[in-house]
Amino acid sequence: MTCWRRLRDWNEAGVWQRLHENLLAELNAAGQLDWSRAVIDGSHLRAMKGGPKPGRARSTVPDPARNTT
Repeated sequence: MTCWRRLRDWNEAGVWQRLHENLLAELNAAGQLDWSRAVIDGSHLRAMKGGPKPGRARSTVPDPARNTT
């Protein structure tokens, strides 16, 4: 329980975010990052104004089942 509380507190205090930013800054300054291999996805970058709305998903069923009642 102590470990969980400390991890929660560090997360809320922004420790992991600052650690990540400092590590990236140091690696970038040392020329150790290959930015051509960087990936950004929805878990790291929020889509502003909700992003595009997908259309309705098509059914993968070949034919709908008939109602037998």
